[in-house]
Amino acid sequence: MAFDESGKIWFNGEFVDWKEANVHALSHVIHYGSSVFEGIRCYNTKKGPAVFRLKEHVERLYNSAKIYRMEIPYTQEEFSQAILETIKINELTACYIRPAAFRGYAELGVYPLNCPVESLIAVWAWGKYLGEEALEQGVDVGVSTWRRMAPNTMPNMAKAGSNYMNSQLAKMEAVTNDYDEAIMLDYHGMVSEGSGENIFLVKDNVIFTPPRASSLLAGITRDSIITLAEGLDLEVREEEIPREMLYIADELFFTGTAAEVTPIRSVDRITVGSGSRGEITKKLQDRFFAILNGESDDANGWLTFLK
Repeated sequence: MAFDESGKIWFNGEFVDWKEANVHALSHVIHYGSSVFEGIRCYNTKKGPAVFRLKEHVERLYNSAKIYRMEIPYTQEEFSQAILETIKINELTACYIRPAAFRGYAELGVYPLNCPVESLIAVWAWGKYLGEEALEQGVDVGVSTWRRMAPNTMPNMAKAGSNYMNSQLAKMEAVTNDYDEAIMLDYHGMVSEGSGENIFLVKDNVIFTPPRASSLLAGITRDSIITLAEGLDLEVREEEIPREMLYIADELFFTGTAAEVTPIRSVDRITVGSGSRGEITKKLQDRFFAILNGESDDANGWLTFLK
């Protein structure tokens, strides 16, 4: 993924040149990981460019900040409008959107509250996170030796930059072992999520996904897929999933803003189902992308169009 550095970044309320969106070397975030962020997508639908579930993403950003006692100095409505304006000023019709809030420069020390809260919004063109072919052919994954954080250690419900040090370990291990991605277990040894995706399992035409208590980030795409599945009269159960259930599943797939809906072809080199995208996975993909492409009615009001 290469950046087009000719664009503009919204930085603390102003648009600045890409290379001018800088922070001080002694900013709190650099030394203590004090940041929260979101990943959002804008799709070029048949009805024009539209951001997917903008309200919910911005709300989660502010909830993440609240958990860490970070007061973002803009209302959620102002921040949402800034996201739309950032897309427009960069003249993009489809893009990945990265808003973030973080502790800036004032003093150093674990105590963060004397450091200002800064914020930014960047947008850029970005394709399929796990590869174009992955949406049809699926990906090969391995169960990581690294587990998700236990409760009351780090807040898994916050989409915080510091949490992704844990994800980086799992992702690097997966790539080193010639996998596309990792599946992480929670503190009980039950299935949690990928390094940056939620996971779904299909067995005997029932869809399973781990509950929030399994140390996962409650994904917005995850919520969308649950809603679409129920609309297709498919049974969805949020319950703990033991590791071995991965090996005997009929279908597995990841969900996430970056991964969208990506089938899993194998786990620990054990083939999942028939080794190709399953029928239920495809059905959910088709419904999901039909909404994102503007080919199906957006009955849930998930799309915010650029005006």
